[in-house]
Amino acid sequence: MELAGTTITKARRLLQAGEISPVQLVDAVNASIEQTDPKVGGYLSRDYERARALAAEADTSLPLGGIPIAIKDVINVQGEPCRCASKILTGYTAPYDATVIKKLRAAGAIPFGRTNMDEFAMGSSTENSAIQITRNPRDPERIPGGSSGGSAAVVAANEALASLGTDTGGSIRQPAALCGCVGLKPSYGRVSRYGLVAFASSLDQIGPFTHTVEDAALVLQAIAGHDPLDSTSLDVPVPDYSATLNDGVKGMKLGVPKEYFVEGMDPQVEARVREAIEVYRGLGAEIVEVSLPHTKYAVADYYIIATAEASANLARFDGVRYGKRAEAPRDLADHYARTRGEGFGKEVKRRIILGTYVLSSGYYDAFYLRAQKVRTLIRRDFEEAFRKVDGLLSPTSPVPAFKIGERMADPLQMYLADIFTIAANLAGICAISIPCGETETDGKKLPVGLQIMAPFFEEVRLLRIARAYESAAGC
Repeated sequence: MELAGTTITKARRLLQAGEISPVQLVDAVNASIEQTDPKVGGYLSRDYERARALAAEADTSLPLGGIPIAIKDVINVQGEPCRCASKILTGYTAPYDATVIKKLRAAGAIPFGRTNMDEFAMGSSTENSAIQITRNPRDPERIPGGSSGGSAAVVAANEALASLGTDTGGSIRQPAALCGCVGLKPSYGRVSRYGLVAFASSLDQIGPFTHTVEDAALVLQAIAGHDPLDSTSLDVPVPDYSATLNDGVKGMKLGVPKEYFVEGMDPQVEARVREAIEVYRGLGAEIVEVSLPHTKYAVADYYIIATAEASANLARFDGVRYGKRAEAPRDLADHYARTRGEGFGKEVKRRIILGTYVLSSGYYDAFYLRAQKVRTLIRRDFEEAFRKVDGLLSPTSPVPAFKIGERMADPLQMYLADIFTIAANLAGICAISIPCGETETDGKKLPVGLQIMAPFFEEVRLLRIARAYESAAGC
């Protein structure tokens, strides 16, 4: 258990010193999964024998040599299921590796285990999975966040050293905050999306969950970079993310967006975040209030753009080529209707319907085109703020983890769970959530996340700011 919950940095030292072997590390992780995951439900599947065979051949001189990493069930790993936690992809096995998986393998890492998620990454609690419920390791009556709830939970429960998730509107940062681990959303275009099953193509980004900021830098180093197979991947050099990690924030200006401290926030969450901001002041950073005036439109804007893109992307799942197929359809129309009706869950259907509506004739200009204009205004808000400050500090989630079932009957309340994370996706900037204390809720200590945002492609600065707090807080 102790070895399974160690950091990548410590595991690398042990591996390179010959104190443990990659096979022992995989064995330790597998033993932890067997002991803990029946209570957490973070994994959908895992191929232990395959991982062990890869571990036996691992080159520990590589940056991630011998390190097992769990993978969200929306990223293709050759020879493994990729169901997106949906019935409609029952029986589908990935015929190829996503680019991030190829990069992990090149760095020596071992993909190990498929983690649970909201179906097709649509949700904020992992309750929309068609396969199982994932529970928060801190309190099994509560959600782990979403959509990458399984990826966050297995790291927080010491069932993985690290994992990959995806972030379309907060789906890495929000579960990281609610489970108490580090979750990084890179800038749009920094990490290839090839081999990721698309939800909203202009918003999706792959990123890591880890125990520390230092580990997040190591995983990002491995997966970042241009990919000719992804037209949205930018051809710019990948810097050394660890080089200035411990340089501190003295002399930096850090902004606090006034729109991110709103009525209705849990007072303990606000208190922990404000305490973290004071830590930065004590480290020599200048703290200034800034404004992001179009923040109030972000949730509505996101749910027009994201659903429109989802409607287009999910049209490919029709039961003709792969996955679930309706039995004995009367004709082609009946085949499509029944296959999609039986295969998709309620939330996915809701978003497809919303997206189809906003793209329909007579409504495109009124909704989708206008939403794109608002998105531009949101991006300009960030550009203006970053002319004044080096980074932004805010809560990740307005509340700690809520109870399972508490918001399922109220989609609007569920959507508002991502109120502080959505804007970073619309703007395409990089952002990270790191633990910054706990709340006392119903007798349980629940994690709080501090969100840090930095300009487009400034992950080096983002990680440096995050590491400064982590070091000072003794995380």
